[in-house]
Amino acid sequence: MDPLKLLMVDGDPFTLKTLKKKLEQEGYDVETAQNGMEACEFISENFYDVVITSLAMPGNVNGMDVLSAAKTKNSQTEVILLTARVTAEHAIEAMRKGAFDYLQEPINVYELIFRIEKVKSHKQLINDVQDLREAMDVTESNAAQTIQNLEMTVENLKNTLFEIKNVINNNNIDQGKRIDKILSMI
Repeated sequence: MDPLKLLMVDGDPFTLKTLKKKLEQEGYDVETAQNGMEACEFISENFYDVVITSLAMPGNVNGMDVLSAAKTKNSQTEVILLTARVTAEHAIEAMRKGAFDYLQEPINVYELIFRIEKVKSHKQLINDVQDLREAMDVTESNAAQTIQNLEMTVENLKNTLFEIKNVINNNNIDQGKRIDKILSMI
């Protein structure tokens, strides 16, 4: 699987630079946005496997708006929300709107990497399921064709047996000619 493409969104430039550097060291392709408006512009122009966004940001576009933009653009994009105050209501609302996960700020980078790896595993599982579905479809198609061919063969054999039975029972034909005729049918 190719490295995940990430978009980090946070109003704190220090946090963005620090996390970007650490995530790139881990092998991720990382872009950053300093506010929700910029993030929504990036999302409209690019595909991201994961958007990691702070819930509260400067400006009129917050993390929930970024979540909505990401899911609207591509349902395969997973979103991890970062929030200073996690309440059950926030978590439930975020999950209802399609968030994959959320983390409490300040961010533990190793916890963030763990969550990103969960996304990667989830995406790999989805790919594996799609591959299995395609393989099952091919197998079903091949099985249906084989069954149809077998049914036609059985029908042909039934017809041949019926004709052989008629020849055997036809006493008007000499026994030697009946045998020759039966052998020509087989």
